[in-house]
Amino acid sequence: MPVNFYGGLDFGTSGVRITIINSHKEIVYTNSVFYKESFNNPNSWINACEKLLEGLPTVVKRKLDKLAISGTSGTLTACTLEGETIGEAIPYNHACNENNFFMESLTSEEDHLRTPYSSLAKALTLIDKYGTNILLRHQSDWITGWFLKDWTYGEEGNNIKLGWDLIKESWPKSYLNTSWQKCLPQILKSGKIIGQVHLDLAKSFNLNKKLVLISGSTDSNAGLVAAGLRKEDGLTVLGTTIVVKKIIDHPIKEKGITTHRVSGDWICGGASNAGCGILSKFFSDLEIKELSRQINTSKGTTLNLLPLNNRGERFPINNPNLEPILGPRPVSDSHYLHALFEGLANIELKGWQKLHQLTGSLPKKIITVGGGAKNPQWRKIREKIINIPIVTCKKTTSFGTALIAINAKQ
Repeated sequence: MPVNFYGGLDFGTSGVRITIINSHKEIVYTNSVFYKESFNNPNSWINACEKLLEGLPTVVKRKLDKLAISGTSGTLTACTLEGETIGEAIPYNHACNENNFFMESLTSEEDHLRTPYSSLAKALTLIDKYGTNILLRHQSDWITGWFLKDWTYGEEGNNIKLGWDLIKESWPKSYLNTSWQKCLPQILKSGKIIGQVHLDLAKSFNLNKKLVLISGSTDSNAGLVAAGLRKEDGLTVLGTTIVVKKIIDHPIKEKGITTHRVSGDWICGGASNAGCGILSKFFSDLEIKELSRQINTSKGTTLNLLPLNNRGERFPINNPNLEPILGPRPVSDSHYLHALFEGLANIELKGWQKLHQLTGSLPKKIITVGGGAKNPQWRKIREKIINIPIVTCKKTTSFGTALIAINAKQ
């Protein structure tokens, strides 16, 4: 029986990770690369991707059968009709307030789009800047197009914040007569076969010339697939930002809330602008590890921090002008880290309270993925504040993306 491999690429805020699995869904290879340039520069995504492709073992390159890509939800870029990016991408956590009145006229029945953090707000900003003879593509969709040298398509989950309706499976009617409707992608469901890798690219990296590209997902949805989430579970992604998700019976449309469809289940959730990103502004990874060991998790601090990465919040409060509270900073670094952990846990708690308010239930346990999931002291602080059992999933988001690839259907 021939050996085939299946790959998942996950593009995060700081870098890219690749995971390769075999037909038994066992991990055979994984690697990651940090971006050398700004996250907002799409060339940095491609440079990191190229480095990972070059580093793949020869046997994997030759037998890589399917590849899916996940990326940060809500990071939007403009490109030419030939796929060349124009300027910088607008990242997921950037608020665009320039077209609020026009945006409201387009979204009379779509409250979840009426936020400056929506991809629609970003799209209108890019159209103002570059005109309508462009393509608007989210991060993972644009990178998938780079592999195919065809930027026609977009995956449904990545395009919800742009206005794609999962129930009606269409763009809003208000988009139909706009000059920029042609800028939008042709939508595919996650896990669908798109086409074969472009021959020139396959030759450049010695990849299997029959490698098939699969429509991927958002990074948090890929994390959900990796975690094997069940109906009674909740998912928290502790990456640069905090994302909380749970399975629901019916889709929800609410400001700051995104509803997805993953493996046949409806998933609702929200993403804060706070997360591990704020920790890296004050401490190195090694310092966080060492200082965490000094924390007495049975005691709390008297500090009440709001550790947003920048001004503005998307969820659980939708306020683009909300200011971080990062002081006063105590003399003890471990005490300050403890207070930051508490602040982040309080944001996560409010996220779960918001989902409880909307869905009527809380998870019986929370599965955690992402870099922050590895920290045992943070987990204990979260359990104490949220009062729900928390377990750590060691599977990466790129593993979830690889599962999307292996399970792909025509």
